[in-house]
Amino acid sequence: MSDHIAVRCITAFGRAGVNPGEQDFPQRFDVDVELEVDLERSSHTDELADTYDYAKVHALVVDVIATARFGLLERLAQEIVRRILQEDRVHAVTVTIAKPGILDGATPSVTLRRRR
Repeated sequence: MSDHIAVRCITAFGRAGVNPGEQDFPQRFDVDVELEVDLERSSHTDELADTYDYAKVHALVVDVIATARFGLLERLAQEIVRRILQEDRVHAVTVTIAKPGILDGATPSVTLRRRR
């Protein structure tokens, strides 16, 4: 399958980090999500019900980041992946989370790719 839906440049604020004080205040996270889904039906019907609503992806990412507290970006990304893969129509997902502004101008990020 080669159909994908991507939602890029999601900005959300949450608490994650292992260094002292990192979870004291919400920090900015930048997230890109790419879903492998079958878009054959929606490409013909033009119906939102026949695809995976990218607004739902955005809301899910913002919710997870705002409510979860993890030490590592890897764990935060895994929680987003886990929640997205609960949707049967998603065959695979790639999540990249970046944490800008914490390394004197450098931006660390992690990317997870998971298949059903």
